[in-house]
Amino acid sequence: MDARIVEFAEVLRQNGVRVSTSEVADASRAASEVGLQDKSIFRSVLRTTMVKRQQDVDVFNRAFDFFFSGAAKTFEALDKSLAQQIQEQGLIEGDNLTMLLYQMNQLFPELSPLAQAALMGDRARLAQIFRSATLQLDLSQMQSSMQTGFFSRRLMVAAGMDRARSELKALEDELRKRGLPAEGVEIVSRHVAEAMRKVEDAARREVKRQAEARIRKPTGGMVDKPLHQLSQAEVNQMEAAVKTLAEKLKARLIRKQRSKRKGTLNVRRTLRRNLPWGGVPMVPVFRARRPERPEVVVLCDVSDSVRNASRMMLLFTYTLQSLFVRVRSFVFVSDVGEVTQHFKEQDVDRAIDLATMGEAVSLTANSNYGRALAMFTRDQLGSITRRTTVMIIGDGRNNYNANNAWALKDLKQKCKRLLWICPEDRPNWGFGDSEMLTYSKQCHQTVVVNSVADLSRIAEQLVPA
Repeated sequence: MDARIVEFAEVLRQNGVRVSTSEVADASRAASEVGLQDKSIFRSVLRTTMVKRQQDVDVFNRAFDFFFSGAAKTFEALDKSLAQQIQEQGLIEGDNLTMLLYQMNQLFPELSPLAQAALMGDRARLAQIFRSATLQLDLSQMQSSMQTGFFSRRLMVAAGMDRARSELKALEDELRKRGLPAEGVEIVSRHVAEAMRKVEDAARREVKRQAEARIRKPTGGMVDKPLHQLSQAEVNQMEAAVKTLAEKLKARLIRKQRSKRKGTLNVRRTLRRNLPWGGVPMVPVFRARRPERPEVVVLCDVSDSVRNASRMMLLFTYTLQSLFVRVRSFVFVSDVGEVTQHFKEQDVDRAIDLATMGEAVSLTANSNYGRALAMFTRDQLGSITRRTTVMIIGDGRNNYNANNAWALKDLKQKCKRLLWICPEDRPNWGFGDSEMLTYSKQCHQTVVVNSVADLSRIAEQLVPA
């Protein structure tokens, strides 16, 4: 409990409440005296020892509710054990069921705590495991809700998710070796996969719950507000910033016909023109430049971990669609889907909803950048030309799949410019399943955008003076 109180003090500090080391020690001693049986008394003890100003009481109450309440509820989807589900649904019967239950009881003690809790549907134990794993992470570094995906993956690693997956796969193999029919093994495998998916979802919800307590609420400025909370004036301000960026990109891609720069020297016409006076003085003749037709291809990740950033950047895509003659828009999670027609035919809100709500690609799969990039390159490389600017929007977190960086290399060789817009800060690149350090080497330029303010500044980075 002392460790939890120390961590809670850090949460209060992150939210602007002044808590000294001596006050944390007082809170720990007082909590040990009253115990945890009565939650209201425990709350009063912490508030008395940690809060000195009246204006901090609301912050304390909100942080306490999120930090000390509802951890077990996070795992409420896991309400039954694997054996109980199989028995109730009648999927395996008779001798096969008896043999399955016996073998699982024999193998159960060898499993890790997380694997055991997942198989038993033990919500209290799962909450305890993930609470202990939380103490191993430095959640004080969480500055934005868009980091939820990153910290969720770190939490699962700290809780032993990789080991649990390996053990449960070995359990299936062992059941097969001990004579369980293939149909029974398939049923067990399906239920195990569903249980692990529920654990992963619960881990993400737990990080979101922790983030609610740690991250300061918006102060009312447009920069920090989520897209769906913006007023009409703020939406107009955002659209103005997006259009400014798009116009600057457009200016970079289109060679203006008014430009004083000439084309290459036309030797034949120069000699012919200067024949009447012997070429003194020589008047050169240049080839006329052909105006380029701008082409932009946008590939945007719409998975849960970057959903907020995706909506903001899809507004950017929508604006590009209206400014450029030829723009193609794609979204991906694991598969790739084209949404160009949505952006041409629908209003901005409807177009973004269609792009992010699973109309074009499945949102149930885990992010797989390597697969999506390989698929996109295989299907679309033929349409990429030296006039095409390719923009990729995403955090580059690949869930430890093959990164397929060769796909970016092929795109870079074929296109005019390859830009990657990442919603995750650079210090987090390369940690966990992040492939951004690898991907950034294959792009002409990479930039970080995790707020409206960043989006407003990005034009200066993409379009050097």
